[in-house]
Amino acid sequence: MTAIATLGSHCSLQVLKGARDEGIKSILICEKKRERLYRRFNFIDELILVDSFHEILDHRCNSILEKNNAILIPHGTLIAQMSSKEIESIKIPIFGNKSILRWESDRSLKEKLMLEAKLNVPKSVFSPREINKLVIAKRHGAAGGKGYFMATTEAEYNKKRDNLISQGIIKGDDDLYLQEYASGVLAYLQYFYSPLKEELEFFGVDKRHESDIDGLARIPSQLQMKMDEVSSFNVIANSPLVLRESLLSEVYSMGERFVAAAKRLVSPGMNGPFCIEGVYDADAKFWSFEFSARIVAGTNIFMQGSPYSTLFYDEPMSMGRRIAREVKNAESSKQIDKIVT
Repeated sequence: MTAIATLGSHCSLQVLKGARDEGIKSILICEKKRERLYRRFNFIDELILVDSFHEILDHRCNSILEKNNAILIPHGTLIAQMSSKEIESIKIPIFGNKSILRWESDRSLKEKLMLEAKLNVPKSVFSPREINKLVIAKRHGAAGGKGYFMATTEAEYNKKRDNLISQGIIKGDDDLYLQEYASGVLAYLQYFYSPLKEELEFFGVDKRHESDIDGLARIPSQLQMKMDEVSSFNVIANSPLVLRESLLSEVYSMGERFVAAAKRLVSPGMNGPFCIEGVYDADAKFWSFEFSARIVAGTNIFMQGSPYSTLFYDEPMSMGRRIAREVKNAESSKQIDKIVT
């Protein structure tokens, strides 16, 4: 019997609760400093205590997971703390396509895949010298918004970059990706693609709350001008959104184009949960500035299901439970190879 394992962070509670709901053993790879937190939840069947998540590469951790026939569910913490090479070296099966996680972590590859999917992508800015309008500087990988900043001139960019270097957050320009800033209503579109059914499901949409950029709205503009601090986009929380129904056709079309593009560029493609992230502008046109090729933390707000998942399921269906359902269906039909790499 297959077990489901994940790292103790990000959306692990949702993933492991979903495993329990589907009758699958749940295993948490847990940093010792967080053991007290996760011992509170009786749906976690087994904890593997580690000093660092990098121990997932070690023999002890691997042997426990292999003994349990475990499938690892990747999420943002895995990508933030481990290199693509390390992730690809993990020996136990990983849910979805672990090769596409490299494309998520590399901004150039990320942009290539989004353009292949014919998404509307804000223009990249290839050098600080080319800044002539509002841009956003982003770190590579799943940084959760930490270290992001906006600038309108090269001088402003240099000042904020140097501030981040002095804090040890980045090393230099190579750690940053510049993109024209797209203004509008933030929307993070959550999908699940099943290679077993060859069907795309739209699961929900959320908005992120970022500190301390969100707090600037409460500070008068004349005081903002006197501030020297670099505002942070560090994600603190998420809240649910419901889109105008007239937008849903394009939501599905974007997801389908993304799945098709991933199959062409990163075989076997985009299997399982993913998120297309962007903004709706004044004309309700969606501008995609990111994608996440795995479950996102915004799905945590829908642990009993979203307004969209309830259209397909007559029972509570979180993204974590949907993953577990796919594992169970793949095991019963002897198609595990279709859902893991």
